[in-house]
Amino acid sequence: MTNLLNLNRPTAYLVLDDGRIFEGKAWAKTGETFGEAVFSTGMTGYQETLTDPSYHKQVVIMTAPHIGNTGVNREDEESDRIWVAGFVARNPSTIVSNWRSEKNLEQQLIEAGVVGIQAVDTRAITRHLRDRGAMRVGIFSDTKLTREEMVVRVRKTPSMSGLFLADEVSTPKPYVVKPKSGQPIKFKVAAIDLGIKAATPRSMAKLGIEVHVLPLKSTLKEILSINPDGVFLSNGPGDPATMEATVAIVRELLLKQIPLFGICFGHQILGRALGFETYKLGFGHRGINQPVKDLRTGKVEITAHNHGFAVAAPKDAEFKTVYGNGKVSHICLNDGVVEGIEMTSTPAFSVQYHPEAAAGPHDAHYLFKRFAELMENPKLDLVSAVG
Repeated sequence: MTNLLNLNRPTAYLVLDDGRIFEGKAWAKTGETFGEAVFSTGMTGYQETLTDPSYHKQVVIMTAPHIGNTGVNREDEESDRIWVAGFVARNPSTIVSNWRSEKNLEQQLIEAGVVGIQAVDTRAITRHLRDRGAMRVGIFSDTKLTREEMVVRVRKTPSMSGLFLADEVSTPKPYVVKPKSGQPIKFKVAAIDLGIKAATPRSMAKLGIEVHVLPLKSTLKEILSINPDGVFLSNGPGDPATMEATVAIVRELLLKQIPLFGICFGHQILGRALGFETYKLGFGHRGINQPVKDLRTGKVEITAHNHGFAVAAPKDAEFKTVYGNGKVSHICLNDGVVEGIEMTSTPAFSVQYHPEAAAGPHDAHYLFKRFAELMENPKLDLVSAVG
């Protein structure tokens, strides 16, 4: 059904770099924006998506048609700003109905300067990206450019492959997230901020872990100076092939046998540190409903993803590296992509999804407990750890 409130809005265009153009109506800020076109299959959790630093330089298309129903609030933000380059929804809600809401979604987007588009066929856009792959995109609203001029402008923007973005989202100064007052501190973790979400250190703090969130450019000496029981590699944006300095630090940490846990971008960096290549996925995995199989137990978990790259590790046999032996622990059931790695002779493991479960689901939250157990006993056989 046509939203009558759209009749007075300027025409807007979503323009893909292969020349496909979708016409809709302006939403949020009027203007133009560019980024990588990706789609998210979550029916909820749009606020966590918007404020997740991993979405830096990406234009997010929400596959669920109704977005904005519950408004926005400060408590659910994963960082102190919105990171997406643009936002696309078919039929944004004009009414907010939630007792926790503090603001209308469109108002929040306008204040953040985010250009969006609505009243477009997001199903058709998603099918196009699924068939053709993630690509560069532009949103133009109230523009005088011709269709040909818009396509040319989109094609002049950089692609995600080869982009080094983690330094643009990492914290400029270290900070500490502690367990609640009165809760004993069991471990101290150095978390390298590649684009960390606020829910991640909070999840570890609930287990009695004092989390020192460190800037991307922290040196090995600075990381070791806090005498950490373990090191955490966070999620983040960009191409993992550009992260040579961080990969070099991870290799030093592996040699020192310091317990290490990586998620998402951190998983890809661990994979490269072990000697594996990373590659660009056709359209990536994004949303809070991705099925992942634990190869050790056969259990299927529903997990939250946001990644466009993957690790090329062997799935059918144990692998050997200069840092010890290991194996693939998790795979995506949709396409067989490697979603987890664990070392069997070195205290290190990683998954390519979000165990902090913001905005859900909670199936993978046990991985933080596994990290705590590994710090308690670095010789722990990961295969027999809690699942």
